[in-house]
Amino acid sequence: MATTALLLRAHHPCNPSPPPPRAAIVCRAMASTAASAAQALRSMAPPHRPELLSLDLPRYDPARSRPVDLAIVGGGPAGLAVAQRVAEAGLSVVSIDPSPGLVWPNNYGVWVDEFEAMGLADCLDTVWPSASVFIDDATSKSLHRPYARVARRKLKSTMMDRCVAHGVDFHQAKVVKAVHNEASSLLICDDGVAIPATVVLDATGFSRCLVQYDMPYNPGYQVAYGILAEVDGHPFDIDKMLFMDWRDSHLPEGSAIKERNTRVPTFLYAMPFSPTKIFLEETSLVARPGLAMDDIQERMAARLKHLGIRIRSVEEDERCVIPMGGPLPVLPQRVVGIGGTAGMVHPSTGYMVARTLATAPIVADAIVRYLDSGNGGITGGDALAAEVWKELWPTDRRRQREFFCFGMDVLLKLDLPGTRRFFNAFFDLEPHYWHGFLSSRLFLPELLMFGLSLFAHASNTSKLEIMAKGTVPLAKMVGNLIQDKDR
Repeated sequence: MATTALLLRAHHPCNPSPPPPRAAIVCRAMASTAASAAQALRSMAPPHRPELLSLDLPRYDPARSRPVDLAIVGGGPAGLAVAQRVAEAGLSVVSIDPSPGLVWPNNYGVWVDEFEAMGLADCLDTVWPSASVFIDDATSKSLHRPYARVARRKLKSTMMDRCVAHGVDFHQAKVVKAVHNEASSLLICDDGVAIPATVVLDATGFSRCLVQYDMPYNPGYQVAYGILAEVDGHPFDIDKMLFMDWRDSHLPEGSAIKERNTRVPTFLYAMPFSPTKIFLEETSLVARPGLAMDDIQERMAARLKHLGIRIRSVEEDERCVIPMGGPLPVLPQRVVGIGGTAGMVHPSTGYMVARTLATAPIVADAIVRYLDSGNGGITGGDALAAEVWKELWPTDRRRQREFFCFGMDVLLKLDLPGTRRFFNAFFDLEPHYWHGFLSSRLFLPELLMFGLSLFAHASNTSKLEIMAKGTVPLAKMVGNLIQDKDR
């Protein structure tokens, strides 16, 4: 009230306003210090230098008049995995991307068992036998599940080599438009080249280049800022990766930044490679709207100072903004999607890489099967695409995603204390449940058991909170499941 009175009072040169309270001066000083620390952190980031593979790629022939069997728009992991498998079956494939030799810039972390199941264990460059979670200053969890960083250059090189070996052609351009007729589609590129194709796969990620949505798109957002840095030292065990650190003792009591973190919390994710080299990332798990990157960087700078981590140099930095949840694309539609463009991000965690790579063979095999005219193949582009969409989003996967969206809606409502209580119970579950939830291996019957188990492990306070804040999302999920059943 005193502050409001000051703002409303008429200013007069003979009657100067009294100085602001000392607490206000301290808060402003802390805010200024946090912003300065974040700016210092940003200033250490090196200029962005794209890393390119030296490859002699087979080029698509623009003079070709016959449609290719499959045109893939986007050269990410999922798109290349589908390209390789479809070409291996003897069909013609072209991959269209503005920078086909570009090494993917982000650091991918995965559970080792996920990549082992896909035969990609040799594309992991660092493995930690276990992971840790800090709930608060007094509570921590040890996760006995090996975690690894993906060797992104090796993964890209391996996938490109396999594509070339099986006859995939490449076209370096951006697709700006797709024109469809009954039997095929025509992709118009920004270099003027038009590529006819029987099937079009949109693998462009969150840009949603060609895949269409017909419902309002209002997802939650995971926002993160990360650095790969050389440091004087750090307090983390190099045999454990830090999966989540929800501690907030690095934020001054009574400060605006602590109040913001209490309302919409962030956690530290870290991969320690040696006593002096580490990847550090401050992450907002999910928020709507997403947190500002400057806010995330301020929180990270404050945390590193509190932990005594002095940065010598930054090898690379990354900014991630990942849409989570929201509606699925129109099902079916003429253009097939995979990955972010097809709504495949885990709505509760932001995970996608392992899930999309595991789905790529399903999509590829469906395309091969339905293009195989010797096996009673389907005629007509719309009918063929519809069959592939069915394989990508069968009923059990749609129901699974609905449950994950329910989880996201609950997380969106939790402040820092509620989030801590949630993950304290989550990581006390049987490994089958939390492994399966994070890796999208549980389907609706088991997800219901997961939910009951989570509720049983929750504290009384958390149970009341889940009932209070989860009732509306639960009703929404049940309604969507009933509506989906009528499709």
